[in-house]
Amino acid sequence: MASKEFVLDMARYNMWQNESLLTAANALSPLEREQNRGAFFGSIQKTLSHILWGDMIWMSRFTDRPAPAGNIHASPNFVKSWAQYQVDRPAFDQEILQWAHQVTPDWFEGELTFFSGAAGHEITKSKTTLVAHLFNHQTHHRGQVHAMLTAAGVTPDDTDMPLLPERFLVM
Repeated sequence: MASKEFVLDMARYNMWQNESLLTAANALSPLEREQNRGAFFGSIQKTLSHILWGDMIWMSRFTDRPAPAGNIHASPNFVKSWAQYQVDRPAFDQEILQWAHQVTPDWFEGELTFFSGAAGHEITKSKTTLVAHLFNHQTHHRGQVHAMLTAAGVTPDDTDMPLLPERFLVM
């Protein structure tokens, strides 16, 4: 069950993994990052774009943060420039971590209703399920990026949670 401790652990893991993928992706040329590699969203950059957009849409549902522009179908093109992504991704990871520090245990009680662009209708689910989905969604698509980066010849960090570097544990 999701809890404050869970979201803190996952926010820290999220920061580590996104930093790792960003570092690895920076070793590639723009053409290599944008190359269609047969993944669901095609390229490394489009998949990373979708992850950032997804994180922002979920945090807009969990907080008073405005929703990102566009919809799920436009999410692979949400990132307009790699230079801006390199600024926006770590900054948004800090927002997720800040939310994790500030969320109260009672926030996890009850349900949340939202419109799902993917499903085309409103959905109501428990907040614990939805917050677990936020982090599961990131992990799922980061795994695709990890595989694409590895196939491209660059090696991101390991992904095992017990290997989370100490510097993330104090955040």
